[in-house]
This record gives sequence, C-alpha cells and structure tokens, in this order.
Amino acid sequence: IKDIAKLTNTSITTVSFVLNGKGRISADIRKKILDVALENGYEPNRMAVGLRTGESKVIGLIVETISGPFFGTMAKVIEYEAEKAGYGVVYCSTDNNIQKGKNVIKMLSNQLVDGYIITPIKGLEKEIQKLISNEKPVVLIDSYFPGIDIPHVLVDNYNSVYQAIQFLAGSGYKNIGFVTPDLDLVQLQERLKGYQAAIKANGLAEDPEMIFNLSYNSERTEAVEAVKEFLIRQTKMDAIFFSTNYLGIIGLQSINELKLSIPADLGVMSFDDNELFELYPPGITSVKQPTYEIAKSAIDLLMSSLNDRSFEVSNIKLRIPAEIIKRGSTPNLAG
Repeated sequence: IKDIAKLTNTSITTVSFVLNGKGRISADIRKKILDVALENGYEPNRMAVGLRTGESKVIGLIVETISGPFFGTMAKVIEYEAEKAGYGVVYCSTDNNIQKGKNVIKMLSNQLVDGYIITPIKGLEKEIQKLISNEKPVVLIDSYFPGIDIPHVLVDNYNSVYQAIQFLAGSGYKNIGFVTPDLDLVQLQERLKGYQAAIKANGLAEDPEMIFNLSYNSERTEAVEAVKEFLIRQTKMDAIFFSTNYLGIIGLQSINELKLSIPADLGVMSFDDNELFELYPPGITSVKQPTYEIAKSAIDLLMSSLNDRSFEVSNIKLRIPAEIIKRGSTPNLAG
C-alpha cells in the first residue's frame, strides 16, 4: 500500500480506501490507484486482512482423505460454490486419525478460517464444539455426532443399505455376506443396521458369521488374504455386500485370486459407486451416493451461516437418498 501511494502520489489512507472499496474517492484517482495496483501485482495479505476485519474469506474442508474419488468430487463442488461467494478453500485429511484431526483443526484455527465443513470422527467432539463456541460456523458432512446439535449432511446410510439388501433378496439371493471396516464410525454402524434389518425383514438366516469386520489398517495384500479366507469359510454364501467402495475393490481382487466367477459363483454389490465397477466385467451393482447433492447442501448451509450469523442451522440434519445402479454382478435368480 505504501508503494502504491508513492507511485500514485496519494496518501496511504486514500489507497487503502480504494483497495477496500470504501470512502468517497474521485473516479480518476480510483482508476489511477487500481491501474497501478494491477500493474504491480498487488494482492491483499489474507492473514493481515483477517486480523483487521476478523474475516479471512477462507473456509476449511476437513475430510477422511482428499485423494479418494468420493471426497475429491465433493471438494470440487465445494470449491466452485465457495469461489462464487468470494471464499477460498483449504483442504485437509484426517485419515480417520484422531490426533491428526486435532492437529488440523488447531492449524486452521490459527489461520483464522471463517467456517468449516468437516467429516467428523469419534474423539473430535470437544475440538469441533470449541469451534462453535468461538462462533465459527461448522457443517458436518458424510457423518455426524449422535445427540449433538450440529448441522450435518450425508447419504441416508441405513435406508440405502436396507434397500440394497432388499434388492438382493428380491433377486433370489438367500445367503448374503457383509464386509465392513472395523471403524467406530456412525455411518458404517447405520449401514450395518440397515443390512441386519433387511436380512430379518426378508426372513433370511441371521448368521453373525456372515458379517466380516476387516481391519482398516491392513496392508493391501493382507486385506485381500483376509477377504479370501472369509469367502472360503462361507461356503453357503451366494452374494456379498461391501460397505465401502475401497472394500469392494479389494473384494474383487480376492474373488479373482480365488478364481470365482461373478455372478455364477457369487453375486457382488458395493456401497458407493466407482468407475471401476462400471468397467469390471460383468459390471458391479452398487449403491451410488448423491455426491453433488451432499456437497452442494453442505456449502449452502455454511454460506447461509456465514452471511447471517443469526440464521439457526443447528437442527438441520439432512439425509439424502442414494440410488441403486444395477449391473451384471447381481442377475435375478428368482426368474
């Protein structure tokens, strides 16, 4: 600002007013200052502006992993909508690690981030509630904390899996296995409950041995071997449901290494569609999450809170229906 003032033979105050859109400055002086600022590549320091105004025009996006297709797609939607509103986005991943999540929240807090969209994990309740106590708008995405009033947006996990198992049962499958990570996440718990409820509602055998909890921290080869052992044990299983797409991909490798045929030997279905499922012969039936709708709803809620701090959003809890994408891995056995 001092340099621009010297170059335009104006005061620091005049330059500041022009760059911040304030004060009554003549059109000629305003144009002169803006032209010089543009020529010299002037950009306001977000940290300095934040310290002065209390607003950084930056939001924090904290998710499980920004590299995955689900969160990567959502990040693009959030970034696009945020930019339209004049906000930048800082991306961070927790990898479902509590300490990493705490460190990320602390880092963004020190950078004066205006608001947050967070995929929460158990153990971050205090940190997230502290953000809210400090009057920072927070919207939870893909998961939530039961019993705590924080706005959240996610797929309807329970009903989506219930309908998926209902579809398999209606197609004639009678012994349906379920593979899920051993993570204490509410969305995974709801998927398991949806599976169990649908098994019971369709009069199928409720066998706990048909449910396999795979260690989230397993190496790829170790995970493939574990799923292979599960498939070998369950000789009556005629279909299998994977509760995440990364497990679905591991499952396909396990099935391939066992030289089992899809769907002749085993029907296969996965939660969260992936382009591999469309390409892998004969096509893998999946539950497609409403990625765009989840991301758009989350950023809209956050922007509403940022634009009007009196806007009450704590009781807004959205569960958006998913869609079953039927492919060749689950033919109708019932005729």
